[in-house]
Amino acid sequence: MSDGSLLKALNVSRRYLDVVQKPQLERKEARWLIETTVENFAKYYNSGFIEYRKSVAEAEDVAAVEWNGRGATFKDVLGREFIDCLGGFGIFNLGWSHPKVIAAVQAQLGKSALPTQELLDPLRGMLAHLLAEVTPGDIQYSFFVGSGTEAVEGAMKLAKLYTGKSGFIAAVHGFHGKTAGSLALTGKAVFRRPALPLHPNVYHVPYGDAQAVEQQLRIAREVGNDIAAVVMEPIQGEAGAIVPPDDFWPSLRRICDEYEVLLIADEVQTGMGRTGKFWGVEHWNVAPDIITSAKALGGGVMPIGTFMATPKIWQVFNENPFIHTSTTGGNPLACAAALAAINVTLEEGIVEQAAEKGAYFKRQLEGLAERYSDIYRGISGKGLLLGQHFVNDETGYAVASGLFKRGVLISGTLNNSRVIRVEPPLIISYREIDTILDRLEDTLRSLRSRVVTPLPAADSEPMPFSAMSLYPSNPWAAFA
Repeated sequence: MSDGSLLKALNVSRRYLDVVQKPQLERKEARWLIETTVENFAKYYNSGFIEYRKSVAEAEDVAAVEWNGRGATFKDVLGREFIDCLGGFGIFNLGWSHPKVIAAVQAQLGKSALPTQELLDPLRGMLAHLLAEVTPGDIQYSFFVGSGTEAVEGAMKLAKLYTGKSGFIAAVHGFHGKTAGSLALTGKAVFRRPALPLHPNVYHVPYGDAQAVEQQLRIAREVGNDIAAVVMEPIQGEAGAIVPPDDFWPSLRRICDEYEVLLIADEVQTGMGRTGKFWGVEHWNVAPDIITSAKALGGGVMPIGTFMATPKIWQVFNENPFIHTSTTGGNPLACAAALAAINVTLEEGIVEQAAEKGAYFKRQLEGLAERYSDIYRGISGKGLLLGQHFVNDETGYAVASGLFKRGVLISGTLNNSRVIRVEPPLIISYREIDTILDRLEDTLRSLRSRVVTPLPAADSEPMPFSAMSLYPSNPWAAFA
């Protein structure tokens, strides 16, 4: 590394920090930032993002580079405003830049940003206590990390240490992260296949089929594949807001108890009120042995994840507190954000808002699906974790890109757009929801003339979308 390259790096850093310090950019500066961002992604980060991000592909002559946001709206560097119907895939439950969360982080930043690693960090203790107050059943202890996939990895490790077993059962179409351990649980070949082989002794069953779980446990017992835990999302997010049958989670609890395996609820996306309950499992009054959380736990301001368990299970950590550690996990800034996020969630009735607004949003989407039955297959989900199921990927992508052109950000990529998730901040107003619906119907009207799909029979009814609609009536028939 030459002195010249270091001098160049110094000058570049000064230019970038100057942009960071500015609350607003002039149009010329904004244009420079757009061009620089596209070039930086293409040359130094990942050129694939430029191809697949609709913020580039559907923004006419310039890319949409995000700049700031408040509540359920954000602006790009050119000042164009968008309604956020994506919510960072569950990060922005409290919206963009909630003032109470920002204030908590700023106050802590004035004292210390990172822990000594040797003294006791008070905020870590505060957050662990607060989580014990809001989690179901006997969940009491927490460990803090930086992301959802780390939380799942920690839950897997804890389950293995406690049970002395190595195996796991997860669901087809489930999503638990992309690091090696959590990726082994994830039930999508597009993510798993390039990284094989992964964690051994992991088995996938159809989501929502408790019988399939029990049969897999029975087989595992007979052939000696020791199972430590069953890991499931209360409602599958990545698969398209898929809700299981009402007897699924109670049956899982009974089956896990009977076979002496742990039940892990991956609440990284469903927790903190997203589905209209504080935790997704509360829809079925089930208390798991281990819960993971992340995304919205940081209040849309700081990254933080956690895995939590009962005292009985946690004893293996208490006996050796250094068997699982993290240098930056649970740092004071992240914990301050999480403390404020839980406070706001309770104080502002965020869970109740999600339930009521979600029910309204879903009714309106179901009405659209009925009127545009040549475009939709159905609507799924609970609270403000909803899925619009379209007839094909092309239609879904066209809807997502059409909405983006109309100032609404929603999830849709070239990889899989058949299901478009509706996941706005839980503080979104009814006026903003109605605006989204109006722009969605305008998009659907514009598509109808160029989307050629067979209409359903006149006497057919809209298909009720559930977990079991993804699978054959008897998914185990081939193995009988």
